[in-house]
Amino acid sequence: MRSVATIGVYGFTANAFLDRLRAAGVGVLADVRQRRGVRGSEYAWANSVRLQAALAEAGIEYRHHKELAPTTELRRLQYREDDRRGVGKRSRTQLAPEYRDRYIAEILDPANLDPFVAALPADRTAALLCVERDPEACHRSLIAERLASEYGVTVTHLRPRG
Repeated sequence: MRSVATIGVYGFTANAFLDRLRAAGVGVLADVRQRRGVRGSEYAWANSVRLQAALAEAGIEYRHHKELAPTTELRRLQYREDDRRGVGKRSRTQLAPEYRDRYIAEILDPANLDPFVAALPADRTAALLCVERDPEACHRSLIAERLASEYGVTVTHLRPRG
């Protein structure tokens, strides 16, 4: 049975992030971000070039799946809801209902996940990467839900310790 983990950037150091991936048996990291950078020096390690180098050194394959990333318009919709609720991207705990509905309708429903699932390693876990700490605050949880419900993929959520 294939398995997928989800993981965010926030709350991790580079070493803790790689340690969590190794401990979960991750062999492939699927980056589902539209823009593969993270603001702030504390998370510079998660910018695409640095992240890919660190993953390669750790023996973890990197794949970018931009087709599963939210559009700029959808991200702005979520930011407006965050502002309305008085929360920041790094402290968000849930997705806006409109964002969730539109992401599913505009990105996930039209996506053909068959090739994605077929390319999942049979002997290792694949991880879906975005930036939010909590999967409930990120579109990666919606992808994971779809993989579980339609393909029987086992899902775990990797979070920073503490």
